[in-house]
This record gives sequence, C-alpha cells and structure tokens, in this order.
Amino acid sequence: MRKAALNNLKGRSIEQRPEEVKKRDEYGNWEMDSVVGSGKACLLVLTERKTRQEKIFKMNNKTQEEVKKVIDRIEREYKDEFSNIFKSITMDNGGEFLNKDGIERTCLKDGKRRTTCYYAHPYSAWERGSNEVANKLIRRFVPKGTNIDKLKESEIKRIENWINNYPRRMFGYKSANQMVI
Repeated sequence: MRKAALNNLKGRSIEQRPEEVKKRDEYGNWEMDSVVGSGKACLLVLTERKTRQEKIFKMNNKTQEEVKKVIDRIEREYKDEFSNIFKSITMDNGGEFLNKDGIERTCLKDGKRRTTCYYAHPYSAWERGSNEVANKLIRRFVPKGTNIDKLKESEIKRIENWINNYPRRMFGYKSANQMVI
C-alpha cells in the first residue's frame, strides 16, 4: 500500500477536479476501475459520470501496461474525438493505474495529452460511486471468483449492452444509451 501512495504523488488529486466534473454537467468525464476474478485476466470498467454509459474491456492481467494498451486501443478507435469523449478519468490508487503519463499521453500525436487523470483518496470508493454501482451490476453476471480468462468478448459486450440499456430511475427510466443521444 505504501508504494502506491508514494508513486502516486505525481497524480492529480480528486480535489483538483473542476466544478463541472463534480456537478456532472457535461459529457466526457469518466470513472475507471478493475473487476478481478480468480484467473489472471480482469475487466477494465469505465463509467461516464453524466449518463452512466459503460465501456468494459478484458485485460490479460491487472498491470499498468494492460491499462495503457486498452486506453490506446480506445484512442485508435475514436481518433481525434477521443479527447472530447474522454475529457477526464477519475480512478483509485490501484497499482494498475499508477502510470498517469501512460494513461494521459496520446499514442497518436507525439505524446500530447489526450485526457486528464484524477485520483480518488485511498479507501474512498464512494468518490467514484457511479463506477462502483456499475461494478455491482457487472457482478450479477461475473460473480466474485469467476475466471475472467474464460469470458468471451461477446459475453463482455452483452454485459456492457445490458448495463447501457438498463432503465434508471434517476433518468426518468431512460437508459444510459438514451441519455447519450
């Protein structure tokens, strides 16, 4: 635990997040976490703060390199729109998220910033509450102890689609997909 706290002194505290991120006024501010199982593989879960839209990706293991690979893959998919869609990402202090520069710097344009990272306080999962709720929804399909190595991409996308089409009382029973439009 001490190593994570020391290494993360370079990261921006959640206290430095702009007011519009806190208020959930604009689309493009995300929360990120990992869901682990019994095998080496895990899920990287991104939750958009305003709409609760989910993006779920399988990682081969819970490492900084795997997180960077997934973020790079997302950037290649969205290209120039990435910075508008992923304005900021708030995460916990897990070892897999300590490569702030790897997450923030683009893989397409000579290392310019593609997003801004913020780190929640240690042991404060409530600071990423939307993401924690999403993780509970994922656990309906992937209970603790499940070997994520065996999950197929199609199963992960089915879970993601289910969550994104789940009606939410807070949105007048509209889904995240309906809120994004």
